[in-house]
Amino acid sequence: MNYKPLPDSLTIKKSNIQGLGLFAVKNIAKNTDLGMIHFSYGELLIRTPLGGFINHSLKPNCKKIDLDQEWHLKTLIDIKKDEELTLKYTMYNPEL
Repeated sequence: MNYKPLPDSLTIKKSNIQGLGLFAVKNIAKNTDLGMIHFSYGELLIRTPLGGFINHSLKPNCKKIDLDQEWHLKTLIDIKKDEELTLKYTMYNPEL
């Protein structure tokens, strides 16, 4: 499997929340794993491009899931085309 910075269903563009954000280019179903946002490398926690462009919301439409030292972005609801994806920030503590 080849690494891709973003899945085909997402793009980066100007956000009304802050700077740039992740947006759906097509409808995305609830419970879709969109890929890796962080991974552990020894003592380091590395953020991927997918993790670097998602904005914070107190009412997020995505969550992070722990998959054995890799943290992935998973949709909580159906995401509509052109909708911004959001995540509740946890101060980069992947355990929260």
